[in-house]
Amino acid sequence: MGKYLEIASLLDSWLLHLAAERKSAQTLKTYGDGVRAFLRWCEETDRAPALDRPTVNAFVSALLDGGAEAATARSRQLAVRRFSAWLADEGEIDTDQLVNLKPPKLDHKVVPELDDDQLRALIKACKGNDLRDRRDEAIVRFMAETGARAGEVVGMSVDDIDLKRGMAVVRRGKGGKGRTVPVGPQAARALDRYIRARRMHRLAQTPALWLGDRGKGFSYDGLYVALRYRAELGGIPDFHPHVLRHTAAGRWLAAGGSEGGLMAVAGWSRRDMIDRYTRATSERRAAEEARRLNLGEL
Repeated sequence: MGKYLEIASLLDSWLLHLAAERKSAQTLKTYGDGVRAFLRWCEETDRAPALDRPTVNAFVSALLDGGAEAATARSRQLAVRRFSAWLADEGEIDTDQLVNLKPPKLDHKVVPELDDDQLRALIKACKGNDLRDRRDEAIVRFMAETGARAGEVVGMSVDDIDLKRGMAVVRRGKGGKGRTVPVGPQAARALDRYIRARRMHRLAQTPALWLGDRGKGFSYDGLYVALRYRAELGGIPDFHPHVLRHTAAGRWLAAGGSEGGLMAVAGWSRRDMIDRYTRATSERRAAEEARRLNLGEL
């Protein structure tokens, strides 16, 4: 049992390794939560935390049987697999027995996009002149226009915004990729109003673009709470900040934007991500396109 206790104690070392690779704070949290969930399950079921296929498969089955979403089980399993691979690379275990272990199949859930009325309601719910109001409107407009991930938005700095050129740099993209995204006049105006209000903040001289109220910083959790609050004011049920990424993708294509342009702005390297993110409105767009083409006119 000693080596298993030693393996469990190496979780912090792995997270330090990931931080050195410049993985995002959200990635560190996701991986850490996954391994901790595995270790907790092993303790609760009186199992040795063996990093082998039977144990990890039993862990995943227990998650699914307990009502966890397939995506959650997949995330937990991925964390354990990555942890096992790192332990093998570091020589802490003899071999990685989880190589090529297949992840649980995901249900293809359709994430709803906000329609134009809902998006207007969300923006209207941010109206006001204090720092929080201006910040939240700028975030909503920026995310709905660029499709930036919540974690990317939180990680932005003041220097990443160039309002004169109508551009912004997303430097902490998934996988460490950075990209430049366009910022239209409405989003630029909202950003300008927020940046002017930001000058009075206690942390105004710090590089982070987004700041919290009461003189505090602004985290992913802060963004989540702020936008959920605005969605409640706007009468939008079951809102999650990620809905704005789906909304941005759908609006881009509905306006006639190219798939290549959408991939560049959203930071995607695979074409299938377009289908995944715009499934909710693909039939509507197809019907609208058919009406424009008018192929029945003979």
